[in-house]
Order: sequence, then structure tokens, then C-alpha cells
Amino acid sequence: MKVEVQELDPCKRQLVVEAPEEEVRAAWTAACGRVQRDARLPGFRRGKVPMTLVRSRFADEVRQAVAEALIPVVYRRAVDEARLRPVEDPDFRELDLEEGRPLRFTAVVEIKPAIALGEYRGLTVRHSPHPVTDADVETTLNTLAEQRATLVTAARPARVGDFVVVDYELTPEGAEPRREQGYAFEVGGGRVLPEMDEAVMGLEAGAERRVRVRFPEQHPREELRGRSGDLTLRVVEVKEKEVPPLDDDLARALGMHDTLAELREAVRARLAADRERQDRRALDEAVVDAALARHDVVVPESLVGREIAHRIGHARESLRRQGVDPDAVRWDYEKLGSELRPDAERAVRRALLLEAIAEREELTADDADVEAEIARLARDSGRAPQAVRSLLERGGDLDGLRLNLREAKTLALLVEHARIEPAEQAT
Repeated sequence: MKVEVQELDPCKRQLVVEAPEEEVRAAWTAACGRVQRDARLPGFRRGKVPMTLVRSRFADEVRQAVAEALIPVVYRRAVDEARLRPVEDPDFRELDLEEGRPLRFTAVVEIKPAIALGEYRGLTVRHSPHPVTDADVETTLNTLAEQRATLVTAARPARVGDFVVVDYELTPEGAEPRREQGYAFEVGGGRVLPEMDEAVMGLEAGAERRVRVRFPEQHPREELRGRSGDLTLRVVEVKEKEVPPLDDDLARALGMHDTLAELREAVRARLAADRERQDRRALDEAVVDAALARHDVVVPESLVGREIAHRIGHARESLRRQGVDPDAVRWDYEKLGSELRPDAERAVRRALLLEAIAEREELTADDADVEAEIARLARDSGRAPQAVRSLLERGGDLDGLRLNLREAKTLALLVEHARIEPAEQAT
């Protein structure tokens, strides 16, 4: 077999491939046999059509069968011979496939770029941990108390933070009015038009107000974007949140703790663990940024496109989990792709550089590492380790888990050898 390789750019190669005529002849004979088994012609039983008629009457089917069986095999052999690592399916061009002649084709393929590694040990980064403060603990306790708040009727004008129940009529210009009774929302919560928020402030139950509104340019309903309208509303009820005090009763109501002191210490411990993880992620990314600044990593366009698609898919799934049909949302994929591209390119550069460092350092995730991680996931999820392993295997995620573990080892190596200086404090 002949393979000629031409570099089109740092991430793209063109392969001109020729497989010998005898290989094509063998593939043609095998394909004729496969087509003959299912061939039907008047006067012949299935599978009994003579080979001469198979070759003449089913020539297109035979050629297609040869192409499907032979081209992938020859392509993979050519890639191995050229020692390339494709990251995407090839673009086949100039295919020449005929019985009695060598197979010839051109394949353009994207590959992982060769990275000339420079210094990645001893990188200098600025980073300071952020310890949990008493104010952080009190803020969290107050949030927990807010979550236990109840709504009680308030005989006073509505203000920010209240919940109001209103009857309203909204009439966009040139459109039919929309009426709703008993509509409830939080004043200042950002769920309604700003003019509606402002209209209820200062009104008691029974009071009415009429205001002009303007629909935002990004309104979900395209026909309303940028249009004006009239809003008439009447406040039915004003409710305020009644937040329980921070005391032992609240600790017991939240469960697991008998006193506020015990709850406070548990909150502090949880915040400290969360903060430690956040600080470590920040330090990891600071070291990665320092490494990226020292290396020129050209990224394959197909990997960037795949990363952008992954992020869009994640956004769609996030909407679905919130009860929103993503297909009902108007997506500007071109604009969204442009906005996501810088972070997607950085993510690909990051992954390629860490992979190159892992290969240089001969870092791997062995079976013991995988089993330990599965055991950790099992503890966190309350499942049996074998159940977690089965989920990973069915989802095809086991290889991804191994790659993540290798990346974690690579980050640990970079951090271990980095020179960490205190970050400059904001003034």
C-alpha cells in the first residue's frame, strides 16, 4: 500500500492512499458473494442468481458493498502507517474504485497537534486561599432561616421583598388584552416587567394603578419584542415574609442538630469543605493559565466545534430540568457559538496541553485508581460500587473517568512543583 502525507496546516493532513489491485479483487469477490446471497431475479430463487448476472445486474450494489467494507480498513491502515491521531472522521475525496484497478482516494483529516513542551514545572502563580469567616456562617444561617419563612398578610403598602397577589389586564398595542386573576409574584424579584414591579410598590390591598409598559427586545414572544402596551392592575393582597429567629428551635426544625451552636459548627465545616474545593479549583486553573501562557497550542476546529456543541447541549438540558422545553426557545446558534468560542478554544487548548504533559510524565490512571474513584462515587451517591460501575459502563463513561483521573494527576503534579505567591488583595 502507498501512503503520501501532506501537511495542510498544524492540525490538518491530506493522505493520498493507494491499495493494491489484488486487495480490491479479493474485496470485489467477497462483495459479490454477499450480494448474491440476497439477490432476486425472475426465474431464479433467492441466492441462486448466477455470479455473471450478479456482476452485471447488481453492479452498483456490489460496488457499494466493496466501498463500505474496503475503504474504512484501508484508511485505518494508512493512518496507522502515517502515525497520525485523527480527532474527527475523514473527508474523503477523489475516490477511484473499480474492479481490476488499485483503490485510490484522498482523505483530509484533522489531528491532534504536536505540542513542543517547554517548562511546565516551577511555574509561578499568584493565589491565596479564602478562609471561611463568621460573616459567611451568619449569611448561610440567615439563608436557611429565609427558606423556613412563612408568608403572612400585611395591612400596609407593598414594598420590595413582599409577595403580592394581583388581578391585571395587559394590552399590547394592536393586540388583544390578556387578563389574569390571582397572579402572585415577589416585588423586586425580576419575574415580571419592570413597570409591573414599580406599579405595585406603595399600593395596599384594593388599590389600582394604570401604567404604560414596554416589552424587552429579548421577550420570549417574538411578536411582542420592543412593543409598548397598557397595564391595569389591582392589588388583591400584600404578603410579607415572616422569618424565624436564629435559635435552637430553628436548628431542630432543620433536622440533625439540637442546638444553634451545633448547627453553626456544622455550617462552618460544610462551608470550609466547599471553600477548600473552590480554592483548589482556582489554584488548578491558575497553574493551567500559567502553563498555557508558555505554550503555543493550535487547536483543531473539529474539537472546538464539538466543545461548543457540548456546551449548547448542556444549556438545553439545563432548561429541560427547569421545566422549560428547549425547542420552544428561540436560539440564535450562530451568535451563541460566537459567544461560546473563546471559552471552548481555551478548554480544548487546556485538554491538549495537559494530555501532552501527562504523556511526557508517563502519568496514567490504573485499575486501582478507577476502583477507588468508583468507591468514592458510590459513597457520595449511596449506591453499591458495582451499581456505579454498571452505570458508567452502560453510559460509555468509564474511559472518560480514567481520563479525568489522569488529568487530576497532571494538575497535582503542576501544583506540587509550582511557586505559589500570595495574590494581590483588592483594595
